[in-house]
Amino acid sequence: MTAYIVRRILYGILILIGVNLFTFMLFFAVNTPDDMARLAIGGRRVTADAIEKWKVERGYDKPLLVNGQAQGAGRYTDTIFFERSARLFVFDFGASDAGRDIGYEIRQRVGASLALAVPTFILGLFASIAFALLLVFFRGTYLDFWGVVLCVAMLSISALFYIIAGQYLFSKTLRLVPLSGFAGGLDSVRFLLLPVLVAIVAKLGPEARFYRALFLEEIGKDYVRTARAKGLSERIVLFRHVLRNAMLPILTSTISAIPLLFMGSLIAESFFGIPGLGSYTLDAINAQDFAIVRAMVFIGSVLYIIGLILADISYTIADPRVRFE
Repeated sequence: MTAYIVRRILYGILILIGVNLFTFMLFFAVNTPDDMARLAIGGRRVTADAIEKWKVERGYDKPLLVNGQAQGAGRYTDTIFFERSARLFVFDFGASDAGRDIGYEIRQRVGASLALAVPTFILGLFASIAFALLLVFFRGTYLDFWGVVLCVAMLSISALFYIIAGQYLFSKTLRLVPLSGFAGGLDSVRFLLLPVLVAIVAKLGPEARFYRALFLEEIGKDYVRTARAKGLSERIVLFRHVLRNAMLPILTSTISAIPLLFMGSLIAESFFGIPGLGSYTLDAINAQDFAIVRAMVFIGSVLYIIGLILADISYTIADPRVRFE
């Protein structure tokens, strides 16, 4: 097991290096430092002196990969790649193109993202599994039929519709919760109630339908018929046998998504005015601040790889039959 984990970590490091190289080439192949300077300054009719000054202030005046004018290790360290991409591996994010410390901004905003993402994840998972088990328990009935119809209808609707409808109904019409904004401490609850509710409703349709299919696949297997033959009730069969044996695909979709909770939600945070990492990334995209976007892509890659490793490890806990040499 230890050898497997080490091997997976090494694979993850190689993937991370590839993602970092690809991101660097993508950004600097499409936009040269001169193009980035023109976009930041605001137009094509800018002087060469203004472009050069912008590049010097932000370290974009150096060569991309190899500095032929430097000596020794400086040939590779005194470059844009080392300053802007290689340092990401030690989580040195540097400054944004606007001159702000990216690491400080991330530390300030990660709490707001977690405040929204954690309850959404936990409550959404519980609601989806419970609804799916309810449909399976009453399978073949009108409740199951109309429940599936509801799931299909819900997954066919964009999450943006739920956000706009929720804001109009609960904020503008009923005035039960604030339309947008965020506050620290216990005051954050009234700002997070609507975003969490909207996120749960938006995820309920596709997730419940997926879990229902998993449970129906398990419920037709031999061990379920054996459990029923022993006189076990349908409730015990569902919760003790079917749910446990369906945990592997559930773990795959849930544990691998846990690290991505830190990244926040681009749409929800922007519409509800929550100062998290999602809105931070979207604002950077709109402002064409490529330093922030590269940093967030790197963090997302790290968290996603960690999530996949955690999902593989959790398999052995959920199913003792799974063994890694």
